[in-house]
Amino acid sequence: MSMEMLFAVIGGLFLALAVHFLLPHRDLRGSALLAAIGTAVTAVVWSALTWLGWPFDGGWIWVVSLLASPLVATAVGLALPSRRSAADERLFASLAKG
Repeated sequence: MSMEMLFAVIGGLFLALAVHFLLPHRDLRGSALLAAIGTAVTAVVWSALTWLGWPFDGGWIWVVSLLASPLVATAVGLALPSRRSAADERLFASLAKG
């Protein structure tokens, strides 16, 4: 792993962590979930782009890698609370019947 990738992954972590605090319904997801997802996305995107031949010292690999993290974290952070609430309601209904 190159030092540049490490810096990019840490940047993706902080951006996704910021998304966690900016989105509503923090109580319906884990405090580290979006940060973990953002970190993984940044690492995967960075690796894929270097395999495609993008230079690690170029600017576009940084832009794409660091934008992917908060975008995916936002998508997950917006979709997860409604799904979690629906699953909790179904579980409660099934337990109340029994």
